[in-house]
Amino acid sequence: MTAIFPHPSKQFHNSSSWQTVLVLVLAFWLSSTVLIDGLVMPSLYAGGILTEPGFAPTGYALFWILNRVELLCAALVLTSVLVLRYTRSPLNRPGLGTLLLASLLVAIALIDTYALTPTMSALGLCLNWFSNHADTPAGMDQLHLSYWLLDLVKVAAGGMLLWLHNRATSLISQE
Repeated sequence: MTAIFPHPSKQFHNSSSWQTVLVLVLAFWLSSTVLIDGLVMPSLYAGGILTEPGFAPTGYALFWILNRVELLCAALVLTSVLVLRYTRSPLNRPGLGTLLLASLLVAIALIDTYALTPTMSALGLCLNWFSNHADTPAGMDQLHLSYWLLDLVKVAAGGMLLWLHNRATSLISQE
């Protein structure tokens, strides 16, 4: 077995691999968040999609997938930060701030997935088949604002995490 995997610890604790995972996942996650929140959702919102009768189930199905991808991205970011923090020497180790930012990203993904999306979906359902349901539910705008504010915090925290990681990497390479 050692002929195939000569140093198993290097397979899983290679810093450069986890640095690559961290940067690529954050870049994908943050760019997709900006694209969805900055282009797709405002276009749908301005087009009146929220007043369509089938929007709630369709929106929930779409965001169910999106939120699970976000949970996966958050887990990969947190794992990358933990691996980089606890496998490097103390002089090259990322600070506690990176761990707190990664934990904040996980918390935001959990809130979006298990609190905001189901609440917005339930609020948007029209249970009266005889009503037209042509207006936006009362609390929907507040929930959308909460979602967008959390996504703004997510983009800021992810950008700060990328900046801290880039700064730490450049300091290591200068030594």
